[in-house]
Amino acid sequence: MNDTLTAGSITITGHGGDEIEAYLARPLDPAPRGGVVVIHHMPGYDASTKEMVRRFAAEGFAALCPNLYSREAPGASPDDAAAAVRAAGGVPDERLVGDVEGAAAHLKSLDNANGRIGVIGHCSGGRQTFLAACSLPVDAAVDCYGAFVVNEPPPGMPATMKPLLGLAPRLSAPLLGIFGAEDKFPAPEETAVLAAELDRLGKEHEFHTYDGAGHAFFAVDRPSYRPEAAKDGWGKILEFYGRHLAA
Repeated sequence: MNDTLTAGSITITGHGGDEIEAYLARPLDPAPRGGVVVIHHMPGYDASTKEMVRRFAAEGFAALCPNLYSREAPGASPDDAAAAVRAAGGVPDERLVGDVEGAAAHLKSLDNANGRIGVIGHCSGGRQTFLAACSLPVDAAVDCYGAFVVNEPPPGMPATMKPLLGLAPRLSAPLLGIFGAEDKFPAPEETAVLAAELDRLGKEHEFHTYDGAGHAFFAVDRPSYRPEAAKDGWGKILEFYGRHLAA
């Protein structure tokens, strides 16, 4: 790890040519770098997500998180922005793909980019990671407990959150799945269905499910945090990106 980095808010071009806020962190040395698009979770473009972006930079990647809620609630707190987006029915899938595509293009435009792009998301961002990897050419994708890839969501969830299993034939990159055995969304039965379908299609993937961990076990600021599982999961993520995003 090298913590000599720069980080801060920038503006990028997202879906439909919209100018949206994003958070960029990158190492200061000029070595060629792979890029990681971080898709924030449903609670929003918050401090914990930005910390994750900086962690990737400290580990040697350029990382960028687009603010998916820029249009509905510019300048609002993460909680208020998330509430506004939920009330509007959630982030449309097409717009999500366009914003991730814009983030990837920005990472590729950096002067020391090696042209390789990974994408990662937790919770709703995990589902959106699968969507992005089935819609765009990327080099590696990490789904951390993304629900509703296989199953329908329960009542009360955003209207945009529909299953994505039918997109699996279009998966463009190796997929790393990180899940909790005690999670209900997705439950192990759901991730097993996804793994079986990827096996059937011959899609490269590796799934890891942690005993004693439920949803959001990476979240250090929640009671759901499971340090041992999170530490091991981070190690698997960094090793996976090290293999697939190297020059």
